[in-house]
Amino acid sequence: MPAAQCYHCGLLVAEPGRWRAPLLGAPRDFCCAGCEAVAGTIAAAGFERYYETRSAAGTAPAELAPAEELDDPQAQAQFVAATGEHGREASLILDRIRCAACLWLVEQWLRRQPGILRASVNYATRRAHVAWDARSTKLSQLVAAVRAIGYDAYPWDPQRQGAMERGERRKALWRLFVAGFGAMQVMMYAFPAYLDDGGTLPRDVEALFRWASLLLTLPVLLFSCTPFFAAAWQDARHRRISLDTPIALGIAAGFGASAWATLAGSGAVYFDSIAMLVFLLLGARYLELGARQRAARSLDRLARWMPSFALRLAGEAPHKVAVHLLAPGDRVLVPAGERVPADGVVERGASSADESLLTGEARPVRKAAGARLVGGSVNLEQPLVLRVMRVGAETQAAAIGRLVERAAAARPRAVAGADRIARSLTWLVLAVAAAAGLYWQDPWVAIAVLVATCPCALALATPVTLTAASARLLSLGMALTRARALEALERATDVVLDKTGTLTEGRFALARTVPLGALDAQACLQLAGALESASRHPLARAFGGAATAAAVDPLSCPGRGMEGSIDGRRLRIGSESFCRELCEVAPPRAFVPPDASHTPVFLACSTGWLAAFLLTDRLRPEARGLVAGLRNAGLHVHLVSGDQPAVVEACARRLGIECFAGAVAPEGKLEYIARLQGEGRVVLMIGDGLNDAPVLARADVSIAMGGGADAAQLQADLVLTGDSLRGVVAAMRLARRTMRIVRQNFGWALAYNALALPAAAAGWIGPWEAALGMAASSFIVVLNAGRISAPARDQRPWKASTSSYRSQSA
Repeated sequence: MPAAQCYHCGLLVAEPGRWRAPLLGAPRDFCCAGCEAVAGTIAAAGFERYYETRSAAGTAPAELAPAEELDDPQAQAQFVAATGEHGREASLILDRIRCAACLWLVEQWLRRQPGILRASVNYATRRAHVAWDARSTKLSQLVAAVRAIGYDAYPWDPQRQGAMERGERRKALWRLFVAGFGAMQVMMYAFPAYLDDGGTLPRDVEALFRWASLLLTLPVLLFSCTPFFAAAWQDARHRRISLDTPIALGIAAGFGASAWATLAGSGAVYFDSIAMLVFLLLGARYLELGARQRAARSLDRLARWMPSFALRLAGEAPHKVAVHLLAPGDRVLVPAGERVPADGVVERGASSADESLLTGEARPVRKAAGARLVGGSVNLEQPLVLRVMRVGAETQAAAIGRLVERAAAARPRAVAGADRIARSLTWLVLAVAAAAGLYWQDPWVAIAVLVATCPCALALATPVTLTAASARLLSLGMALTRARALEALERATDVVLDKTGTLTEGRFALARTVPLGALDAQACLQLAGALESASRHPLARAFGGAATAAAVDPLSCPGRGMEGSIDGRRLRIGSESFCRELCEVAPPRAFVPPDASHTPVFLACSTGWLAAFLLTDRLRPEARGLVAGLRNAGLHVHLVSGDQPAVVEACARRLGIECFAGAVAPEGKLEYIARLQGEGRVVLMIGDGLNDAPVLARADVSIAMGGGADAAQLQADLVLTGDSLRGVVAAMRLARRTMRIVRQNFGWALAYNALALPAAAAGWIGPWEAALGMAASSFIVVLNAGRISAPARDQRPWKASTSSYRSQSA
């Protein structure tokens, strides 16, 4: 009687019956108390389904380092970000993972933990993105929970991720090497039989060659084919199939038939075809692995390019310290040619910085005292002294990385659809293979069908392309925060633009103060500054230096203005209609309405009107090109703003926008978008992301202006990582190109299978040719997806910034 295997990890059970527990309606044996405890934990949480869906055995529990050290605040500064007063979030590398079911189990298990706010697992990078309430749980408790079900988790860092990727590549390369070496040696023994025209090759020599081929093929079967057989065996145990099922069946059937022919001394053998088949399959998978890891690395490029050390100043003497030891308020020396280690403000010096890594803008940005420096950018010319504002997980680069990670962890509809079709096609392949083998009375025909039409290319067609597109977007200065955005962006028919802070720079300046009551202009300006001191709206910045007191109980009314009490008087500042509700009279006739270039802001109290402030705001230099590019792309452009109708109309006329609306509150913007959607339009909304959050959420796809660590809280589908709109039209073109390549890959995969299936079933191609066709099909899909990663000749930020640096240095 064969020894029992541990139901959890698959190892042999040395003492049957000692560790046993009921699972899936039957008693199960385990190899140790650890596996029994892990299985009991999984079952108690209601996740027994894991054992039905996994494609590889779990890992046995191991002695691991204490997780409590992860709660050290100094260590957490590098990888834990604060989201609100008590919210925390981090990315974790998952280790000891065997298959997709393991990832599903970890994700579901994390979501069950107390204090968890959000948990998602990226199936491509094997990373978990978790958010938790620091009052209810700690990071060490979440890691301990992952360990309790037999896995491990570490804070994400590029070095550890790189080590895991190298280990995965090393294993894949060894399997490929053994298969390639075996195929060459077996082919050497098979070659004389191919040249034999009958009777010239002695039977004892032919038998020797067959046995040599069998022995040389065994390492290929037992070592190189482990991934195929392990996955297929787990599928068979749970009465389901995957993409590995037809491959494993084809290899096993081919080897079995050849081994029988060798033992019987008659019949054809195809050991050379089997070894070559495995070599080609593993070669294709190795290329796929490389493409997936390159795409994942391109998404991590912000974190990978952050420096590890910084020159912290003690007085004026620089000392080299690890970046994670920096704290807000530290002074850091950034030499010319070095990367900025943290977000901060220039305290001393003048230079220029290459921010293309974050913004996609190739042109160096001038930096002087008081200018903001972004961690990860390159100081090009002269040394700068930086006053640190944000470090580690709080930096803009880290915030953008979390947005991208959130998108990568999701599964777009296109990926889910491709998976469903691939599963259906797998059943069809198995049925046709069985029918063809029976019809021709030849197992090699069935094997050719199984191998030729394995739907690997179909399963690869969408995810590889979308991952490459996400990385390309990041290089253009735009972070994809939701996976569905590219599909919706490609179908967009209308774009709704906000004005303030989107088409304009959002840097309002006070042009004129018009008193409307008993107070003079200076007194009105001080009251306005006190009210606006609690507001984050771009209009409030025009009054930033005027406040001499703070308002009591300030209340923000989005899209309308601010309300508060000063010296016992109830005041309002904002739109005319908002202020009129308080004073209940129209503005005095003495007030002269502004021209179309001015935005009026009113100040009133309960007894009457106090003042009107006329503000100016400049259009962004790229605004005209944005509108023209969107129109050339076939989109209907709309301008909808809460500003005065005359100001909005003037802006629309200058930009050539035919559809516009002014004095629209946030609720009105929602209705505007809903009306367009009711007409069957697919709406893209572009706004500042702060005041337009509900509108961004209502649109089919949305883009927000990013900036600073606040980018992590934006609810848009895409976030511009710089302060420019130039990437919007490029993103639109990329979305259309991406979905076109997805359809090309999808069409190619379906067309290949439609041709290969009848050809293999008719016996026109053998197993060796079938393997070559299947590998070529997958390779073509990966190559076609890689076209997205190649920038146009005029869109190479690294080359452009380097050239700029050299020309300035010269």
